Amino acid sequence: METPGPELEVRLTVRQCVGALSSPRDASELTQSLRTLGSYLDETGERCPASERQEFARGHYTRVLQFLVSNLQADWQQLLSLTQHAELWGSLFLRGPPDQALLVLLDCVSSSRPSSGLDRVLDVLERFLQGGRLNVLLWERCQGPPPPESPQLREAILGRLVSLPDIMANCLQHQNRTAFLPPSYYPLLAREMSTALEKTCQALRGGQDCSVTFLAQLLGKTCVQGHSKRLLTELVPRLSSLTRADMVWQRVCWRLLESVPDRWMEAVVTGLVQAVDGPGALSRILGNVVVKNKKTQFVLTHKLLLLQYKYKTPVLRSLLGYLSQDTERRPLLIQVLRALCEAWSGGSAVRHAPLEQQLYLSRALLLSVGLLSDPELLGLRAELLQCMLGGMQCHLDSSVERVRRLGMVVGESLSTRLDPEGSRLQFQYEQDAETRELRSLVFPPPANQPVSEDTPPTDRAASPQSGPGTDLKGREKTDLEPVARLTSKVPRPIADQRSDSELDSDDELPPYDMSADQELSGAPPPRYLRDCLEALATSEDPGKMEVSLQAAEGLIRRNAGTVAEVSVQLVKVLLHLEDRYTTPGFLWLRQRSMVAVTVSDPLPVTEFLTSEFFALNYSLRQRLDILEVLALSAQELSEPTPGKDRPSPRIQSIATTAPLDPCGSSPLHWRRVVEQRIESKTRRFGKGATRPAVSAAPNRFAPVAGHFFFPLLRNYDRPLNTFDLLGSDHLVLGRLIHTLGLLMHLAVNAPVATQMGRALLDFVWAVRYHVDPVVRQGVLFSVCAVFLSMPSRHLLSELSHHLLETRAWLGGNGMVQLG
Repeated sequence: METPGPELEVRLTVRQCVGALSSPRDASELTQSLRTLGSYLDETGERCPASERQEFARGHYTRVLQFLVSNLQADWQQLLSLTQHAELWGSLFLRGPPDQALLVLLDCVSSSRPSSGLDRVLDVLERFLQGGRLNVLLWERCQGPPPPESPQLREAILGRLVSLPDIMANCLQHQNRTAFLPPSYYPLLAREMSTALEKTCQALRGGQDCSVTFLAQLLGKTCVQGHSKRLLTELVPRLSSLTRADMVWQRVCWRLLESVPDRWMEAVVTGLVQAVDGPGALSRILGNVVVKNKKTQFVLTHKLLLLQYKYKTPVLRSLLGYLSQDTERRPLLIQVLRALCEAWSGGSAVRHAPLEQQLYLSRALLLSVGLLSDPELLGLRAELLQCMLGGMQCHLDSSVERVRRLGMVVGESLSTRLDPEGSRLQFQYEQDAETRELRSLVFPPPANQPVSEDTPPTDRAASPQSGPGTDLKGREKTDLEPVARLTSKVPRPIADQRSDSELDSDDELPPYDMSADQELSGAPPPRYLRDCLEALATSEDPGKMEVSLQAAEGLIRRNAGTVAEVSVQLVKVLLHLEDRYTTPGFLWLRQRSMVAVTVSDPLPVTEFLTSEFFALNYSLRQRLDILEVLALSAQELSEPTPGKDRPSPRIQSIATTAPLDPCGSSPLHWRRVVEQRIESKTRRFGKGATRPAVSAAPNRFAPVAGHFFFPLLRNYDRPLNTFDLLGSDHLVLGRLIHTLGLLMHLAVNAPVATQMGRALLDFVWAVRYHVDPVVRQGVLFSVCAVFLSMPSRHLLSELSHHLLETRAWLGGNGMVQLG
């Protein structure tokens, strides 16, 4: 008779033990059955041969564990003491194949309700995690070629390993344990993965074949479910340290990342770039995967740089530095630089991209340029110059101050990198931490200098100190006119050697007081308005030009009759006047003179200015000047003028505070001084009005309000070669809408206010969803001005079809669109 094989022998033994456990007669039979089952898990082989152990693990282990967890509330559980329960019942889960035990334990937790039996399962599961069984599971999957198993089983094991904290949280809720929480579990999983990789390296040195496919899949699935930070924060520093001087470790890390499935590669690479402490560590861990894997290449060279903008400067430095540290990867750095240049210099990105993304692109561009070698920089010089000029133009045309300043900083940095020893471009702008960081990025830090994420790098390319709003000669500058200059390195002249007699000084002679001296002008100021006009139009003398511009406003206001004869000619000269001699306060003096002309003779001057606003051959600065002059003139005309019988408030205040003559002949002089002092320091309540009532005065702006307002709405939709109000010149459009709103506000109670309000609301309603926030803010200001300035009785009759739409816009998307 033939001896039964191990399959039959194991099957009979397991059936007997399970039957005994189903209805044990006493505690001895129970313990004996558990010990018999445990003998198949004895790795020493003293009690069972290896063939029987393998057969038990292959075909009976899972069913035995399922039987044990299904009888948690059985009566025979009470026959075991706590020690026996841990040694006999719990050891069956901790000594067999860990993947089968983990699946059975988690299935039991998912299907059980809170009870003492569930607590025993949780105790076993906690011992399973803390006793190194995860490491056994991972190492079994790394030894030799991957075992033949169904894809469903592999996915089940991966899913349980990755989502264990979620499973426990859903089942236990508030009774969850610390070991099962994400902050505890995922660092533990990272340490067990690191230990499995270390055993793999040791096995490879011993000539044993290994596979890291399962670890790569586990890494990818964990990262794609959002746990990359907890996992890689624990795993990456250890890998970075071990790969520093060990080529085997580097090869294992490269194969690990190459084996990550493409559908999970983005999450792994993104988390890895954020977790490393520099480009060197990223290069040792990642290797040339970016060259071999198209998904990795797309993520590193396109998505992280051009589509996303949430990462800090150290992440960009690690990513771009990684691309530059190998000859096979440097072509990708050139490719990235070209893509960044195209994105940074494109006008669409400047108009539509948020400011944070534009700042992110600028950082990446400067870092890429800083990593170029001299031959590469020479080969890309023409493309970089084109990028610098086009990008600066787009940024300087923006209405947002930070965008304009960003274009200035990047332009300066690129010019410095392209020609460090020659002439370079410089602008005047306010220095802050953001600009200093940007200017330092074009110069890569030394390899041994860590870069902090919170503290911006030092500014190695800082220019000489310059205050905001002034150029080198101290003249005023607006934010719409960035002052640029080319500076070159010029050696300072050596001071002449002074003789001993020149160095001697006579300290006994007191210095003469020259504090009250005034600089004498070379040209006398003009006394007549026509002479002033001629000097402004034809004079080539800087001194004469300066004194004429300084005297222009006073002459205009004192000679109303003459102004009416030359007003249009005078304002035309002032509008085209340029600051050729760097006159102090030139912009302010010219503006005040133009306002004085407009106030003195409003009809012809306003007709000229409003017609020239849409004319050819005018710069954006001149068109903005026209709008400012119209707004200031309307504001001055709308203010009440003092009557002829009483002085103005300014004269009254000066006369009241003027000092009295101490030698006056009036005997009551001292009494008047005392009374004035007492009156100024006394507060009275209920005395009534102590100041004279303000008398009514005509509004000088009301009769001419239409001449200021309606011509500005005449040709706004006709683009010119140099001026496209509804196209690229959105800065002027925003200022125009603000000016129209101000004119509407100043025309309150004017007869023409109703017609002005209706026309303004029709105009701004078409641009209420403009891409530029300055235009949208102007629309809101104009709408408010219409509702506040129009007579209330005319709102419903004239604007009834606009009221409901305006209310919906203001209460809905209108306020959101303003940002």
